[in-house]
Amino acid sequence: MLRQFRLIFNAVKTHFQQVEKRTGLGGAQIWALSIVEARPGIGVKDLAAAMDVHQSTTSNLVRTLVERGLVAALREGADRRTVQLKVLPAGRRLLKRAPAPFTGVLPQALTALDARTLARLERDLAQLVPKLKTRERDAHIPLGQR
Repeated sequence: MLRQFRLIFNAVKTHFQQVEKRTGLGGAQIWALSIVEARPGIGVKDLAAAMDVHQSTTSNLVRTLVERGLVAALREGADRRTVQLKVLPAGRRLLKRAPAPFTGVLPQALTALDARTLARLERDLAQLVPKLKTRERDAHIPLGQR
Protein backbone atom coordinates (compact mmCIF):
# COMPACT_ATOMS: atom_id res chain seq x y z
CA MET A 1 0.00 0.00 0.00
CA LEU A 2 2.85 2.40 0.76
CA ARG A 3 4.07 1.80 -2.78
CA GLN A 4 0.68 2.92 -4.12
CA PHE A 5 0.85 6.17 -2.16
CA ARG A 6 4.36 6.77 -3.48
CA LEU A 7 3.11 6.28 -7.03
CA ILE A 8 0.28 8.76 -6.45
CA PHE A 9 2.46 11.40 -4.76
CA ASN A 10 5.20 11.09 -7.36
CA ALA A 11 2.72 11.35 -10.25
CA VAL A 12 1.33 14.55 -8.72
CA LYS A 13 4.81 15.95 -8.06
CA THR A 14 6.07 15.08 -11.55
CA HIS A 15 3.08 16.74 -13.22
CA PHE A 16 3.54 19.96 -11.26
CA GLN A 17 7.28 19.97 -11.97
CA GLN A 18 6.50 19.69 -15.69
CA VAL A 19 4.00 22.55 -15.42
CA GLU A 20 6.56 24.77 -13.70
CA LYS A 21 9.35 23.83 -16.12
CA ARG A 22 7.21 24.66 -19.18
CA THR A 23 5.51 27.78 -17.84
CA GLY A 24 7.51 29.19 -14.95
CA LEU A 25 4.34 29.11 -12.84
CA GLY A 26 3.13 26.72 -10.17
CA GLY A 27 0.29 24.32 -10.86
CA ALA A 28 -2.20 26.30 -8.77
CA GLN A 29 -1.47 29.45 -10.76
CA ILE A 30 -1.99 27.62 -14.06
CA TRP A 31 -5.23 26.13 -12.73
CA ALA A 32 -6.45 29.60 -11.71
CA LEU A 33 -5.43 31.00 -15.09
CA SER A 34 -7.36 28.25 -16.89
CA ILE A 35 -10.51 28.99 -14.87
CA VAL A 36 -10.26 32.71 -15.63
CA GLU A 37 -9.87 31.89 -19.32
CA ALA A 38 -12.93 29.63 -19.23
CA ARG A 39 -14.99 32.18 -17.25
CA PRO A 40 -14.02 35.70 -18.35
CA GLY A 41 -15.13 38.30 -15.82
CA ILE A 42 -15.02 35.89 -12.88
CA GLY A 43 -14.36 37.53 -9.52
CA VAL A 44 -11.85 36.48 -6.89
CA LYS A 45 -14.59 35.11 -4.62
CA ASP A 46 -16.02 32.89 -7.37
CA LEU A 47 -12.53 31.81 -8.41
CA ALA A 48 -11.84 30.75 -4.81
CA ALA A 49 -15.08 28.75 -4.81
CA ALA A 50 -14.21 27.11 -8.14
CA MET A 51 -10.82 26.05 -6.76
CA ASP A 52 -12.19 25.22 -3.28
CA VAL A 53 -9.52 27.34 -1.63
CA HIS A 54 -9.56 30.27 0.79
CA GLN A 55 -10.15 33.67 -0.80
CA SER A 56 -6.82 35.00 0.51
CA THR A 57 -5.03 32.13 -1.26
CA THR A 58 -6.82 33.04 -4.47
CA SER A 59 -5.95 36.72 -4.04
CA ASN A 60 -2.28 35.79 -3.81
CA LEU A 61 -2.51 33.62 -6.94
CA VAL A 62 -4.27 36.40 -8.84
CA ARG A 63 -1.75 39.02 -7.69
CA THR A 64 1.08 36.99 -9.25
CA LEU A 65 -0.87 36.51 -12.49
CA VAL A 66 -1.59 40.25 -12.70
CA GLU A 67 2.02 41.20 -11.90
CA ARG A 68 3.25 38.91 -14.68
CA GLY A 69 0.87 40.46 -17.20
CA LEU A 70 -1.13 37.27 -17.66
CA VAL A 71 -4.45 38.48 -16.21
CA ALA A 72 -6.16 41.86 -16.03
CA ALA A 73 -8.09 42.78 -12.90
CA LEU A 74 -10.81 45.23 -13.97
CA ARG A 75 -13.40 47.17 -12.02
CA GLU A 76 -16.30 47.43 -14.43
CA GLY A 77 -20.07 47.44 -14.18
CA ALA A 78 -22.36 48.86 -11.52
CA ASP A 79 -20.36 47.65 -8.51
CA ARG A 80 -16.85 49.08 -8.82
CA ARG A 81 -15.80 47.41 -5.55
CA THR A 82 -15.60 43.98 -7.17
CA VAL A 83 -12.86 42.93 -9.55
CA GLN A 84 -13.51 41.05 -12.77
CA LEU A 85 -10.64 38.94 -14.09
CA LYS A 86 -9.76 38.45 -17.74
CA VAL A 87 -6.92 36.51 -19.32
CA LEU A 88 -4.56 38.61 -21.41
CA PRO A 89 -2.91 37.37 -24.63
CA ALA A 90 0.29 36.44 -22.76
CA GLY A 91 -1.81 34.28 -20.42
CA ARG A 92 -3.43 32.49 -23.35
CA ARG A 93 -0.03 31.78 -24.89
CA LEU A 94 1.22 30.41 -21.56
CA LEU A 95 -1.79 28.12 -21.20
CA LYS A 96 -1.09 26.66 -24.64
CA ARG A 97 2.36 25.60 -23.38
CA ALA A 98 1.10 24.18 -20.08
CA PRO A 99 0.66 20.43 -19.84
CA ALA A 100 -2.89 19.28 -19.15
CA PRO A 101 -4.80 18.65 -17.04
CA PHE A 102 -4.75 22.15 -15.57
CA THR A 103 -6.41 20.96 -12.35
CA GLY A 104 -3.63 18.40 -11.85
CA VAL A 105 -3.44 14.67 -12.44
CA LEU A 106 -5.02 13.60 -9.15
CA PRO A 107 -8.32 15.50 -9.54
CA GLN A 108 -8.44 14.33 -13.17
CA ALA A 109 -7.97 10.70 -12.13
CA LEU A 110 -10.58 11.00 -9.37
CA THR A 111 -13.19 12.26 -11.85
CA ALA A 112 -12.62 9.11 -13.89
CA LEU A 113 -13.70 6.86 -11.00
CA ASP A 114 -17.28 5.66 -10.59
CA ALA A 115 -19.45 6.94 -7.74
CA ARG A 116 -19.25 3.76 -5.65
CA THR A 117 -15.46 3.69 -5.80
CA LEU A 118 -15.25 7.37 -4.88
CA ALA A 119 -17.61 6.89 -1.92
CA ARG A 120 -15.58 3.92 -0.65
CA LEU A 121 -12.31 5.82 -1.10
CA GLU A 122 -13.72 8.82 0.77
CA ARG A 123 -14.85 6.61 3.69
CA ASP A 124 -11.47 4.89 3.87
CA LEU A 125 -9.50 8.13 3.70
CA ALA A 126 -11.74 9.58 6.42
CA GLN A 127 -10.24 6.94 8.73
CA LEU A 128 -6.66 7.63 7.62
CA VAL A 129 -6.65 11.45 7.75
CA PRO A 130 -7.11 11.81 11.56
CA LYS A 131 -4.17 9.49 12.15
CA LEU A 132 -1.95 11.93 10.25
CA LYS A 133 -2.82 14.76 12.67
CA THR A 134 -3.62 17.13 9.83
CA ARG A 135 -5.04 20.63 10.11
CA GLU A 136 -8.43 21.31 8.50
CA ARG A 137 -7.16 24.54 6.95
CA ASP A 138 -4.62 22.51 4.95
CA ALA A 139 -7.52 20.99 3.00
CA HIS A 140 -7.89 24.34 1.24
CA ILE A 141 -4.30 24.66 0.01
CA PRO A 142 -3.94 23.57 -3.63
CA LEU A 143 -1.52 20.71 -4.26
CA GLY A 144 0.14 22.65 -7.05
CA GLN A 145 0.83 25.77 -5.03
CA ARG A 146 4.50 26.72 -4.83
